[in-house]
Amino acid sequence: MDFKKIERKWQKRWEEEKIFEVKESAKKKKFYVLDMFPYPSGAGLHIGHAFVFSLGDIFARFKRMQGHNVLYPIGYDSLGLPAENAAIEAGTHPEEYTKKSIANFMKQQKAMGWSYDWSRAVKTSNPEFYRWDQWIFLKMLEKGLAYRKKAPVNWCRKCDTVLANEQVIDGKCWRHEDTEVEIKNLEQWFLKITDYAEELLEGLDKLDWPDNAKKRQRNWIGKSYGTDIYFEIDGSDKVLPTYTTRCDTIFSVTFLAIAPESPLVNELVEGTDWEKDVKEFAQKLAKESLADRINEEKEKVGIFTGRYAVNPVNGERVPIYVANFALTYGSGVVMCDAHDKRDFRFARKYDIPLKFVISKDGKEIDANREDDAFVDDGILFNSGEFSGMKNREALPKMADWIEKKKWGKKTVNYKLRDWLISRQRYWGTPIPIIYCDKCGVVPIPEKDLPVKLPKDVKFGKGNPLKTNDKFVHVKCPKCKSDARRETDTMDTFANSSWYFLRYADPRNDKKIFDEKKANYWAPIDQYIGGPEHITGHLIYFRFYTKFLRDLGLLKFDEPALRYFTQGIVHGADGEKMSKSRGNVIEPLEMIKKFGADTLRLALVSFAGPDKDSSWDEKIVVGNHKFLKKVYEYFDGWKPGKTEAIVESKLNKTVKEVTDYIQNFKHNLAAIKLRNLFNSFVDGAIDKKSAETFLKLLHVYCPFVTEELWEKMGNKPFVSLADWPKFDGKKINEKFDKIDAAVDKTISDVLNILKIVNGEKIYVYVLPNELENYDAEVLGKRVGKEVRVFAVNDAKKYDPLGKSAKVKPGRPAIYVE
Repeated sequence: MDFKKIERKWQKRWEEEKIFEVKESAKKKKFYVLDMFPYPSGAGLHIGHAFVFSLGDIFARFKRMQGHNVLYPIGYDSLGLPAENAAIEAGTHPEEYTKKSIANFMKQQKAMGWSYDWSRAVKTSNPEFYRWDQWIFLKMLEKGLAYRKKAPVNWCRKCDTVLANEQVIDGKCWRHEDTEVEIKNLEQWFLKITDYAEELLEGLDKLDWPDNAKKRQRNWIGKSYGTDIYFEIDGSDKVLPTYTTRCDTIFSVTFLAIAPESPLVNELVEGTDWEKDVKEFAQKLAKESLADRINEEKEKVGIFTGRYAVNPVNGERVPIYVANFALTYGSGVVMCDAHDKRDFRFARKYDIPLKFVISKDGKEIDANREDDAFVDDGILFNSGEFSGMKNREALPKMADWIEKKKWGKKTVNYKLRDWLISRQRYWGTPIPIIYCDKCGVVPIPEKDLPVKLPKDVKFGKGNPLKTNDKFVHVKCPKCKSDARRETDTMDTFANSSWYFLRYADPRNDKKIFDEKKANYWAPIDQYIGGPEHITGHLIYFRFYTKFLRDLGLLKFDEPALRYFTQGIVHGADGEKMSKSRGNVIEPLEMIKKFGADTLRLALVSFAGPDKDSSWDEKIVVGNHKFLKKVYEYFDGWKPGKTEAIVESKLNKTVKEVTDYIQNFKHNLAAIKLRNLFNSFVDGAIDKKSAETFLKLLHVYCPFVTEELWEKMGNKPFVSLADWPKFDGKKINEKFDKIDAAVDKTISDVLNILKIVNGEKIYVYVLPNELENYDAEVLGKRVGKEVRVFAVNDAKKYDPLGKSAKVKPGRPAIYVE
C-alpha cells in the first residue's frame, strides 16, 4: 500500500472538485461543526492539533454522510502576543512571520485529510476581519458597555502588558507559567460583561455541555446572595460598604480589611503619619500572586492604616487594615470576625481582639481563650434581639433588619468582573479611539474603519505602536484639532468571540455578516476544544453572542449548543510534551512513517477522547498493520455471500459505531471495527457488506477508504456516500454469545501459553457447539496449530482427560 501516493491523489481530488464547500440550502438540515481555530505558530501542527482537529473532522464526515448540510470551516487566530514575541525572536515582522506560519499550517492540515470548507477560511490578522472587531467595540461604546477607567490590573512583566482576570492562572501568567503576575493601577478599556452575568448563568441550563464545564462557569460567574453593610469611617462622613454572605456574624466583627490595590488605601492614609509605611506595604502586597492570596494555608499579612470604622449595629470602633487576603471583589473591603479561620489567625497575629457570637448551645464562649475560629452553625448569643436563635434561621431576618435600619441593603453579587481588553502590545486589533484635548474621548467614525496596524514600528521596551508618529498623531474627527490615537490593542479573545459567525459570510465587505446566512448556519451544533478555555473564551463568546442578538443581528441566545472537551495527548513517558523533555511527537513525521490514516486511527485508539492519554507507538504500529490488512483484503476483493453470523455482526456494528461516534466514544468504535473486519477477513462478503464496512471506517481513515471505494467500482466519493443503517431483524444475539465464547477461549489459550510451552493446542467442546469453533481461525489468532474435538468424538486426542471438564460455552484446553 503506497499510502503517500493515495493521500496525494485524494487531497488533489477533494480540492479540485470542492466537495466540502457548502451553501445555504432549504433541502437539507444544516449542521455546524467547529474546532476552536488555532494560533498558527511557526513550529506548525503539534500532536494536540492532530488529535482535536481529527475529532472535528470525524464528526463533520459523520454528519455529512448522515445527509446533513455540514459547515466545517477553518481559520487562524493569527493576532496575539505569541506571534509578536516569536517574530521579534526570529528578527522578522509579525505580519511576515504569521503569513509563513499560516502557509505551513495549511499544508500540514491538508496532509491530515481534514474536510474543511477552505473557501471560508478567515485570518484575524486580516484588516477585513479585525475591522469588525472595531465595529463591535464602537457598538458596545454606543450602548455603554465599553468604558475606560483607572483600575488595579494584572501585569505580566515578560509579556510587558496587562492580563484579564481569566488569563491569570494560580497567580501566574497563562502564557508564562513561571512568571508571577503583578498588580498596577492603569487607565484601561473594559467591556461590561457583568451586565450579562445573570443571563450567562441561566443560559447554562439549556446547553448540552459537560457538567464540569458548566460547573466551572457557574463558579467563575459566582452568584451569591448577601448584604452590603455600611461602616462609617470614624471622624469622617465617608462610608465603607462591605459585602458579606454572613451578616449573622455582624456582632462578631472586630476589624475591617481592605485590598491593597483599592484606591481607598490612598484616601485613608493621605496626609497622615501612616501614609508612607502603608503605601509601601500595599505596593508590596499587590505584587503577591493571586494564588497565595486566596490560599488559606499561606501566611496572611497586613498593616494598620491608623483609621477606624464604626460597626453600625453596635457602634463599636473597629480598626481598618490593609491585608493581602482582601481582594477587589465587590467593594474590596472585608468585614472580619472570629467565625472565619483566616480572620481569626490574622487577628491573633496582630493582637486584634476577637469575640464569638455563635456557639453550639448558645452559651457564651470567650474567643480570646480559644485556639481557632468557631466555624460551625449553632445558636447566637450577644447578638441583640437575635440572641437565642439558630444562626442560619436568623440570617435572613438580620438582613431585613439591617436594611430596615438603613445600615445596609440586601444584594446579589457576582464574582465575574468586567472584561479588561486593553493590551500594550502591537500585534492586536487597534482600539478605534482618538483622544482630543477639546472633545475628550472620540470614537473613530464607522466609515473610517478599519484602523489598520502600521507596519513601521520599533520593537523593544514598551508599546511598539507609540513609536510610529504618523499612527499616533492624528486630527480629531469632530473638531479637526491635533489629537492622538489610542495605542492599546484589544485582547485577542475579542477576535475569537465572534469568529464563528464570520464563517457564515466571510467575504462580506459591507457588514459584519449577512443576518440570514448567520442565522441559517449558527448556532454551532458541535463545538470542540480544550478545558483551558472554559472560563475564558467560552464565556466571552457567549457574551458577544448575546450582545449581537441585542443589536438585532442574531435570533439565538447561545453560540454553541453542544460542546466536547477533549483530553490531552502526553508523551510516551506520561509527561506533557515539551522539547526540553525530548518527548515531542511531530505529526508530519508520523505521517511520513505510517500515513495520515494510521495516525488518525491511532489518536482515537489510545483512550476515550475526553480523557488524557499517553503516546504509544505500539498502538500506532498495530493500527498500521490493521490498515495494511484492510487494504490487502479489499484490493483483492471479489464479491461472495455474506454469512449470517457476519451479517448479524455487521448490523450490530453499524448500530453501535453510530452511537459511539455521536457520543465521541471513538476508542470503542475502533475496537468494534477491528472485530468486524476479523469476522470476515478469512471469508467472502457481498458488495453491500463491503461498502458498509468502508463507510464506517471512512470517518477515521478517509484516504484509504476513498481509494478502496473507487477500486470497487463506485463513483467517488465515499465522503459523500450515505451513512449505513442497521437492520435490527438481522441482528442475532446468539451469534454474539458464540463470538464471546470464542474470544474467551482464545484468551484462555494465550494465558496458558504464557505458563506452558507448546506447539499444539487441543480444544474440546460440546457436540452442539462444534460448528462455532473453527480450528483454522483459532490457529491464526493464537499463532499455533489448533485442533478442535467434540467431547463424544471417539477418535479425539485427550491424554489427560481434559474433555471431561467441558461445560456449555466453556471448552476445555490441552497444550502439548
